[in-house]
Amino acid sequence: MRHRKNTAKLGMKSQHKRATLANLVSSLIKHKRIRTTVARAKVARRLADKMVTLGKQGTLAARRLAIARLSMRGPGPDLDKEARQRWHKNQDVVRILFEEIAPSFKDRQGGYTRVVRVGNRLGDAAEMAILEWTGTVVGPVEPKKKDKKTKDEKKT
Repeated sequence: MRHRKNTAKLGMKSQHKRATLANLVSSLIKHKRIRTTVARAKVARRLADKMVTLGKQGTLAARRLAIARLSMRGPGPDLDKEARQRWHKNQDVVRILFEEIAPSFKDRQGGYTRVVRVGNRLGDAAEMAILEWTGTVVGPVEPKKKDKKTKDEKKT
């Protein structure tokens, strides 16, 4: 029995789940909005909120914890100085989290993300959602649909 076990399994083993969630939260930090299944969005929301809490602390220990939990790796030794600077500016999710996202939530006590349901996926009818930061403005969210032509359009 799974009494009082509040972790979602998501149909994968623990290492795979940890890597998937780290990638989801990293993508959320980089792109400010991601599209995924509702189950994954709900689990990733918990981790994203914890990362913002670490970012609000702003200490070196908090930064190291964020690096460890997001499985963050550096740009690699083969890049030149300019490429490293570009990576640091655009791809360094811990820097983006600590310098851009966390300061925008300094007066907020929680609830940093929102899950907006957008319908079902065409392939397997999985319920899809958009996970985004609450400080962003919500635009029109519509599911992707294939263009279906009518019989008259097909003939011409």
